[in-house]
Amino acid sequence: MLEAFLREGFLLFGNFSIQPHHMIRIEHIGIAVKDLSRAEEVYAALLGAPSYKREAVESEGVITSFFQVGPNKVELLESTRPDGPIAKAIEKRGEGIHHIAFEVADIRAEMERLKAEGFTLLNEEPKRGADNKLVCFIHPKSANGVLVELCQEIVPA
Repeated sequence: MLEAFLREGFLLFGNFSIQPHHMIRIEHIGIAVKDLSRAEEVYAALLGAPSYKREAVESEGVITSFFQVGPNKVELLESTRPDGPIAKAIEKRGEGIHHIAFEVADIRAEMERLKAEGFTLLNEEPKRGADNKLVCFIHPKSANGVLVELCQEIVPA
């Protein structure tokens, strides 16, 4: 049976399998915050562990902070500029969940699949995101009001 799954191009994870161009798992939940230092204190207390990483993403105008929660992560996002996407999201909806990110094995194949399904992508090409990832966002109007991020680990050549 294993040979049949591998021959058909499936990846095996525990008791289930997925095709390589589909979502693998929830990689992280992104939370927009006004004060990253204060939010780090709150989430460190909530999760019982400190943030393992802070990273600036200049192209998005954010500083991120990551917490590991089992196989998934929580990403806190603070805007570094008043016209940045996180600042705009907070102005419009307040602090809180900004996006849900799904890990994919092949971001370009997944982008093509989703475009063919009728989803509106906010990026024509994947771009470099935080935590060593290539990322692409799906417009919330295509996903019942939820901003969805696709992310793929960048593997050194």
